[in-house]
Amino acid sequence: MDITGRLTRNAEVKTLNDIRQVVNFSIAVNDSYQNKQGERVEQTVFFDCSYWRTPNVARILTKGALVELTGRVSVRAWTGMDGKPRAGLNFHTSQIKLHGLYRGGWEGSRVTETLHATEQTENNRVAVQETEEDLPF
Repeated sequence: MDITGRLTRNAEVKTLNDIRQVVNFSIAVNDSYQNKQGERVEQTVFFDCSYWRTPNVARILTKGALVELTGRVSVRAWTGMDGKPRAGLNFHTSQIKLHGLYRGGWEGSRVTETLHATEQTENNRVAVQETEEDLPF
């Protein structure tokens, strides 16, 4: 499954007890549809995301960045501190494509940066490729 959205906060790397590292971040996916009355309805769905392949990707996953993710969705349920039932969507990410960087302002009006996060057994580096393309806006 593929989803596209903007990061709602900077990514964080967490180290687990068994020394594995996971990158956690969240994205907002916007959608719209027309209801029976002919009105345009806008809605936003939030996904908590995890990425296990390399922690180096966290340095470029910053708030506001536009990403396209490939992976699978799972649902989680819990009881909140107030005793009410809660639910959320998790996205277990297998591939990340970065379509734009945000660092206090958009960088490069004609450059789309695509991140191909691949695990390299020797040095676990993230490869970033820059290509010149016209943006649709």
